[in-house]
Amino acid sequence: MLRTTLAGLRLHKSRYVTTVLAILLGVMFISGTMVFADTLKASYEESVMGSATGVDAIATPAEPEYVEGEDPAEAVAFDEEQLERVRDLPEVASADGMLEGRAVLLDAEGRAVGFMPPAAVSLGDASRFSAKEGRLPEADDEIALATSTASSTGFEVGDTVTMLDADQEKRDFTLTGLVNFGVDPNFSMAGATVLTENVVREIAAPQGYSEIDVVAAEGTDDETVAKAVEEELGATAEVATGTEFGEELAEGVGAQTEVLRIALLLFGVIAMFVAAIVIYNTFAILIAQRQRELALLRCVGAKRGQVFRSVLTESFVVGMVSSILGVLAGIGIGMAGARFAGPLMGTDVTASVVIGPGAVLSGLLLGTLMTVFSALVPAMRATRVAPLAALRTSATASGLEKGTGWVRVVFGLLLFAVSAGLIGLTRMTGPDPAGLFIVTGAALIAFVGVVVLGPLLVRGIVRLVGVPLRRVGVPSMLAVDNSVRNPRRAATAMIALTVGATLITGYSVVSASLESTLTKTLDEQFPVDYQISPQFNPDELTVGQEETETTEEGVEEGVAGTEEGTEEGAVEGTEVAVEDEEPLAELATIPSRVREGLEKESTVSKVFGVRSDSAEVAEEGVGGPLESMPVSTYVGADMGTDLTADMVEGELSDLEPGRVVLSEGYAGGMGVGDTLTLVTPEGDLELEIAAIAEDMQSLFGATVSEEDFVRAFPERTQDDTLMIRGAEGADSAELREAVYSAVDDHPTLQVDSVAEMKNQFSQMMDIAFYTIAAMLGLAIIIAVFGISNTMALSVLERTRESALLRALGLARGQLRRMLSIEAVLLCLIGAGIGIALGVVFGWAAAAAVLPNMVFAAPAGQIAVFIAVSVLAGLLAAVLPARRAAGTSITGALASE
Repeated sequence: MLRTTLAGLRLHKSRYVTTVLAILLGVMFISGTMVFADTLKASYEESVMGSATGVDAIATPAEPEYVEGEDPAEAVAFDEEQLERVRDLPEVASADGMLEGRAVLLDAEGRAVGFMPPAAVSLGDASRFSAKEGRLPEADDEIALATSTASSTGFEVGDTVTMLDADQEKRDFTLTGLVNFGVDPNFSMAGATVLTENVVREIAAPQGYSEIDVVAAEGTDDETVAKAVEEELGATAEVATGTEFGEELAEGVGAQTEVLRIALLLFGVIAMFVAAIVIYNTFAILIAQRQRELALLRCVGAKRGQVFRSVLTESFVVGMVSSILGVLAGIGIGMAGARFAGPLMGTDVTASVVIGPGAVLSGLLLGTLMTVFSALVPAMRATRVAPLAALRTSATASGLEKGTGWVRVVFGLLLFAVSAGLIGLTRMTGPDPAGLFIVTGAALIAFVGVVVLGPLLVRGIVRLVGVPLRRVGVPSMLAVDNSVRNPRRAATAMIALTVGATLITGYSVVSASLESTLTKTLDEQFPVDYQISPQFNPDELTVGQEETETTEEGVEEGVAGTEEGTEEGAVEGTEVAVEDEEPLAELATIPSRVREGLEKESTVSKVFGVRSDSAEVAEEGVGGPLESMPVSTYVGADMGTDLTADMVEGELSDLEPGRVVLSEGYAGGMGVGDTLTLVTPEGDLELEIAAIAEDMQSLFGATVSEEDFVRAFPERTQDDTLMIRGAEGADSAELREAVYSAVDDHPTLQVDSVAEMKNQFSQMMDIAFYTIAAMLGLAIIIAVFGISNTMALSVLERTRESALLRALGLARGQLRRMLSIEAVLLCLIGAGIGIALGVVFGWAAAAAVLPNMVFAAPAGQIAVFIAVSVLAGLLAAVLPARRAAGTSITGALASE
């Protein structure tokens, strides 16, 4: 029986070509993903471990214990005395501390780099970091950059780089080298600059050493030196060997690569699911066509179990061979991904390609077992073939030609009703991330409904579109008749395409709706053209707060001295230099002269500012679990006109002195007319609630009038953000020039164009869409292979019928056209059902997470997908049509 099975495989190997391709593509994606993720992880770990193991021990400040009810304390940096004590240990050959702060780096156009200033660090001889290119700075006029920072700014070794010092004065440096900081979270987000220790102290004012790197004395192992350092520094430090420190960082990196691996594997699972449908359909058709062959085996003594095992053996061989090819192709894809996709993700892939046993075994097992599992039902059907079937003239099983019974119809309609009910449930509960799981469940139930009602859907749609097609010509009329001849087979073939079409259409609807919602929000709530905001520097903000709180009397005396114009008064009674307040204010707020300059521009019609702070709420329970509430005012804005928001109750235009507008999440059950009491540094501020705004809008927390904000926070005299709207008919280039000219003297002020923000978001969504569409395209390709396979096997089954049509006068071109139209109909039905489901579930998914969602169906993308479906149908019919047209008429008629 085994020899018979293998002989049959060799004889009919052409029937399995598209099945092999379907399995190969799915396995290739799975194995390729694992190779790519393993290589990326190894590269990350090599980068991290390579820097960490450059030293024998690393000490970092210990995190203070959290005390419930108190604000979290910050770790205390090491001082010079602690560093010297470590250096004096007999187990230590050398040790250096890393100074770390933040300093403003300017790009080639003189603007501050990044939302947050990059880290400014000093690296000694014993540092765990070294120059990847060039060398570390040795003089005070030299600088090195992180490789990521250099990449984003375009600076190269030898260039002149400009930074701002503590007085916001420009200072030039020569770029001497590039340092790969790897994935260390302290430097990977905002980037880093490397300077000499003197310069870091001058421009970044670090509080101490953020890290001490230690090289062990000769003959001392890393664990011994780490233990000695830990005993010397005591509870103030956390000490680890270089290897332990690197492993801890690498563990976090591993989590990131695991997320990437899981995300990519999801697309692989989708591809494998579609491939399973193709395999099932292929074996179902093959079993139907081989009824006489199987019946003949039964006649010569083959038992049911032998027939069952024969079919499973075929599937095992096909699955194993396809999986081996898929694993080999996946390794190549993984290597290409590590080579080209790594740099696109901002990662230098330095490790060798990792081909782990998991990537190989998972591909082999998944591909083989899925093939065998998909063939189980057809194998069971093969055992039911009666021996007398060998005497029949028909080679087609009637099992695939049964109609759609009432039980199937009722069950299918019930599934669609349940799916619709779940979607209705998400609409009644309102936006909630948990609604995505409900929508996903509804989509899966609807898919089952499509499978159950597939034959009925195919028959109904073909009859509907067949009315005009029957009038086009004989090939179209025959194609329509052939499409409904076996609706169950057609439904099984098109369901694979339906899955891919639903996913792509659904995501395109979510993407378009998200973009439309954002555009509406920006247009209605921020009707401005530009926004100016200061660069955020958490280090300076923290230092300023601590100094103000701990030296309040000294600051008051210093301010008084400054007002009198005496330098002595500026420092009297305290070591805090009041002159440092101005740079801090420059970073935290926008100088009033910027606003004044913009208001004089003829191209600007409106300028209004945003000022924010926070205050405690006197009423118990208001503000939810938070102890304080954000308080904002919009200086110069006409509320309800310049700034709008969707309201739960009340009107935004009712905001006036003595009244407040709350966002719904902070209302705490209060309503219009109730009194809200804010506890501010200047005393209690009682305000009547004028309106409640919906959450996820431009208003957040409490919005008060400018007069009330000044009463509560008299020291906040400058804007946190400026909003600029151009004059009607103003030239866009002139408006842009006016805005950028206003901030020329303030390089840390960052300008955002609302139009550019929209374009950037639109580009991000487009990139995400095309990336996901490309990955889902694999499922589409597999589905097309399935349709092509179905057409090829159908042509093989109808060989005598095609010959008879040719004998009756049907030309070769007409026969090819008939099969092409049949394939296009099949693709359009699958794509059409998928598009309809995708639009529905895309709308439901977007509405489940987006408040005030603006539904948008991307007609252009859908039209492109329909065109692709037509092209896919034509491609799927090329080989089957060519084979049918090339078959000998007399040979085919004589073969039966």
